[in-house]
Amino acid sequence: MTTVTLTATATCTAGAARVVSGTPEKPGLPQPVNRRMLVERAGFLTALVQQLASWLLASVWTDQHLDQLASGVDAEGRRLPSKGWMALRRLGWIPLVPAGLRVPDRVLRAAGEETARALRLALHRRAVTTAIVASWPADPRRRTTDDWVLLRRHLPAGTDNATIRNRTRQIASFAARHGRLPDGFTELETPPTIPAQVLLAAADRQLVRVERLDGNRARLWVQLPTVPAPASYRDWAWHDIIVPLPPTVAPTAKLCTPTLRPRDGTVRLDLPFETVVEAAPLAGHTRAIGADWGYNTLLTAVVAEPGPDGTVVCSGRALRFDAAGVSRKLDRLRAHRETLKTKINHLERLAAGRHSGLDPASTAKLDLLREEHQRVCARIRNLGRALAWSAARWLIDQAHTAGATVVYLEDLTCMEAPGSSKAWNRRLSSATRGVLADAVRHLGMREQVAVVTVPARGTSSGCPRCGNKLRHIQAPDNHKPANPWALCACGHSADRDFSAAQRIAARGLAGQHRTTRNRAGQASVRDTLDVPVHRAKTPTPRPAVRPAVSRDKQRPTPSRPRRRQASRVSGFTPAALATAGSRPAPTGAVQRPAGRTPQNPTVQVPGTTTSHTFSSNHLRTRHRVRWAVLGRGFHHHVNSTPLLQRAGPHGGETPGTHRIAQEN
Repeated sequence: MTTVTLTATATCTAGAARVVSGTPEKPGLPQPVNRRMLVERAGFLTALVQQLASWLLASVWTDQHLDQLASGVDAEGRRLPSKGWMALRRLGWIPLVPAGLRVPDRVLRAAGEETARALRLALHRRAVTTAIVASWPADPRRRTTDDWVLLRRHLPAGTDNATIRNRTRQIASFAARHGRLPDGFTELETPPTIPAQVLLAAADRQLVRVERLDGNRARLWVQLPTVPAPASYRDWAWHDIIVPLPPTVAPTAKLCTPTLRPRDGTVRLDLPFETVVEAAPLAGHTRAIGADWGYNTLLTAVVAEPGPDGTVVCSGRALRFDAAGVSRKLDRLRAHRETLKTKINHLERLAAGRHSGLDPASTAKLDLLREEHQRVCARIRNLGRALAWSAARWLIDQAHTAGATVVYLEDLTCMEAPGSSKAWNRRLSSATRGVLADAVRHLGMREQVAVVTVPARGTSSGCPRCGNKLRHIQAPDNHKPANPWALCACGHSADRDFSAAQRIAARGLAGQHRTTRNRAGQASVRDTLDVPVHRAKTPTPRPAVRPAVSRDKQRPTPSRPRRRQASRVSGFTPAALATAGSRPAPTGAVQRPAGRTPQNPTVQVPGTTTSHTFSSNHLRTRHRVRWAVLGRGFHHHVNSTPLLQRAGPHGGETPGTHRIAQEN
């Protein structure tokens, strides 16, 4: 079996740091550096790289420079190297250092790498934009068949419909403002913003070094400026930084050069690490899992096997990962984000329309709204990422439990918002399906489970048995619009997502011999091959037949312990007992006045009536979600199908991996 190198990135936070007067080989006298000073010096380096890269990108943001980079050769006809900073140097594009600054050459490499990555990303957008402008139709909102044929002839291979629509809207907006089409890509788009980070991978050992101390810690040696504008090499010093490693980094993983990002008063490190794993085969699978993506029920999966005569046999048990509670939370956060953005835009328009700007109170309000908007955006990103990785972990665990060697997903890269409502478009555009697909691929590669995508068109509208069009109605057991039911004339009746999962598994197993990988290493089945799906016949468990119990009197009736009667005051609280004991007993019957007797929920006196609105002797317990598999450390309202332990070579849990906890 072939082996592949799996690369992942762990986000770490810098710990203790020291500055030395010498080099890593001869440190000299070390001095501790507190967190505030470390963040400040890392910010000096980040601002310097960002300034140099922004100036270089603005100087080469022309169609002539992009043509030269897209040609792939330099002025002498030699092929450009793969490293970005080296390719720009071959073309003669070098960052200009301001007068009075002393910047090491390795820092210039990091700035050149940032610029090269931004330019190479722009080349793809430029090719799509040029193709759309060259085949601009009479009505850009509705292209004819001839328009699509002409456009596909000019577009780069693999361009999806969502990209075409977004670029078409961008060009149409430019044409509406200026009355003409753009002359070039650089006129349509301005230079992108360089992120506040330092790509240390572009440097060598003269600027950065990484070594592992033990299984939980690593050491980073990096040169940082001690002042904002270093005038000589004496203003640069080596810093020894201890980096705690997260549990996801295996002790045997190889550490690579990280990316430095000062953020929120800390120094973040995006630390790549490599692990050698065995590559899962793409064909020859005898058991698979097909998963359908949804919004409320995030994943609906089914176990399938190849059947006789080219058919596929699926089990009747649906595997569900229901994240409706988290989806509602994300909807509320997105609505709050849009409200904040509307207020920010309103204040910005007011500031642009006034010559003196906003008053101090409005300026303070605008700053507060921007800060809150950033917090809400970060919350949405973190919650969506946690949801995607939790669902991916659950899906791979189900594959191991069922003994499946491949997971088939529908290819949703071309999925677009239907345009029915702003709320639904917002929910689809902010969905985590891209992060979920990447997480499933990463975990599947690490667990030797192949992850393959199949075409998504027709998976929910076609019948898995006969292939005819399905009729969607409300579910018989749930009349909410989010739970549709699929019916077919052939007698098929099942949940719509469950039917789509069967069809996805059938397409994957039928076309597994046509599975290919793209340049990024992602496996997919491009051809749509639908085969009939049959239901597996599982025996219905019946209770064991027990012999009839004889009711003849053969022995004396056994004595049973008498149940002790509870005391009348045993259920009262200590405060009620103390109050009752301190009060004298009533001597005679007294007529109660009109109205209900006032009740105290904390003090209950014997002989008085019980309140109808309070329960004084019941302990209030925390709400707990039952009959659900809860994500470990994730969210209390994620319901999923529990794992079934099966015996076999592929059954059971995989040792050394985190599992989803169960609570019944």
